[in-house]
Amino acid sequence: MFTRFEDHAAAQMLGQPDVPPFSQGKVLFTQDWQRKVYGLALAVSKEGYFEWEDFRQNLITAIAQWEQGGCPGQPQWDYYERFLDALLNVLQSSETLTADELNRCLENAGTGPAATAGSAA
Repeated sequence: MFTRFEDHAAAQMLGQPDVPPFSQGKVLFTQDWQRKVYGLALAVSKEGYFEWEDFRQNLITAIAQWEQGGCPGQPQWDYYERFLDALLNVLQSSETLTADELNRCLENAGTGPAATAGSAA
């Protein structure tokens, strides 16, 4: 269940370049790690470790960088991969967690794109 903060955060993204995928009026997650990373971003911002708007700007930048890539070796589009890139960036810039610390947390929780790829093998 969303609280006022989560409703506000999600509403800010509607109609913007950083809007998450939706299905039947709800944010769409196709893998468990996506839900966990989304929840982590909301929770850490809500606790005041970084401003939600700072995260959104990082997400918009991550999406734009992917869009500008346009090369044969470019990874397939995945909104939550860009979401994770933006979260890593804002956590590092706010000195909340390093990339290694966050990756260890995700690995220990069995989440993240690497963990999902490993479990599919």
